[in-house]
Amino acid sequence: MFIDFFLTLKKHKVPCSLRELLDLIALLKKGVIFANVDDFYNLAKIVMVKDEIHYDKYDNAFAEYFNGIENIDIFDKILPEDWLRKEFEKHLTQEEKDQLKSMGGLEELMKTLKERLEQQKKRHAGGNKWVGTGGTSPFGAYGYNPEGIRVGQDKNRNNSAVKVWDKREFKNFDQDRELGTRNIKLALKKLRKFARTGASEKLDINTTISSTAKNGGMLDVHMEPERHNAVKVLMFFDIGGSMDDYIHTCEELFSAAHSEFKHLKFFYFHNCLYERVWQDNSRRFDRMIDLEEIIRTFSSDYKVIFVGDATMGPYEIIAKGGSVEHWNEKPGIEYMNRLLSHFNKVAWLNPQPENHWQIHHSISIIQQLVSNKMYPLTVDGIGRAIKDLS
Repeated sequence: MFIDFFLTLKKHKVPCSLRELLDLIALLKKGVIFANVDDFYNLAKIVMVKDEIHYDKYDNAFAEYFNGIENIDIFDKILPEDWLRKEFEKHLTQEEKDQLKSMGGLEELMKTLKERLEQQKKRHAGGNKWVGTGGTSPFGAYGYNPEGIRVGQDKNRNNSAVKVWDKREFKNFDQDRELGTRNIKLALKKLRKFARTGASEKLDINTTISSTAKNGGMLDVHMEPERHNAVKVLMFFDIGGSMDDYIHTCEELFSAAHSEFKHLKFFYFHNCLYERVWQDNSRRFDRMIDLEEIIRTFSSDYKVIFVGDATMGPYEIIAKGGSVEHWNEKPGIEYMNRLLSHFNKVAWLNPQPENHWQIHHSISIIQQLVSNKMYPLTVDGIGRAIKDLS
């Protein structure tokens, strides 16, 4: 019965295989969950989805597959009436049980519920009769009736599967969406793909056990280097002008990178890289750092990440005096090439939507300068950039 569910996931491009489907069926046979759509939603997501970036696709697929589930005869095909009766009795408070008497008691309510389900042919929202959402019917969810039964809704109305896959609360996890407060941690997983090396020591359990066994049980302790993130990163943030629209996103990216990398240095520039950069924007005109000093200070094995929309007049890149803030003795392209020729690994993250890049000639110039290593500032874009930097 789950073949169609599996095919619906594939239709929505959730990367899952028959192996995951068989695992899901095996868990259901073990009785891990029973007759609860909320539990099935969570279990299937755990088994079938291997990366958070596909949560939104999963929610879409789940909603499509289970649309109209209220049309199924729950008494005969899904939930035995005796079991359903016990569930109602277990979850109703004493006050709710007393209120049921005004409708003839639980027997009458169960009879009415079954009749409604047999008559109802489609999903319903609002109103005061059918099983649905947002109305005053005695049966349904997210509405109000003091004498009713909740159908398709958690008692506290919070974090239920219906709420999740109807409202798609995980839509920001989509890998093609721009970074935001909800998926910045997902981007961190991509940043962690940098190799980890280190010199600190920790117990090498496997070697210690093996060596102790060979020594006839005499303890022979072995240590090994503890792996930690020792990758060296330089980040250059474009600041001011059109980048003001992306301040919040850049702050989050900076904070994430700063907490992840032990060896991180950052600098600011405006539009295009010139002969000087700075680290304190409030003192940018009296505490600047020469580009040549950066090249002398940082070895070529530093990973370099530019963050900017690369949106400017082309003359700011290719002409002397092209800077909008000062007179640059050489074209910006020469300063860019000087830096790029020193460092081995460079990538550019652009917060502007990728389908807008072709509008600006300056973006195509920067793309050529960084050997087409420009990526959108999305979860997927960061992943591709990190892959190139690794």
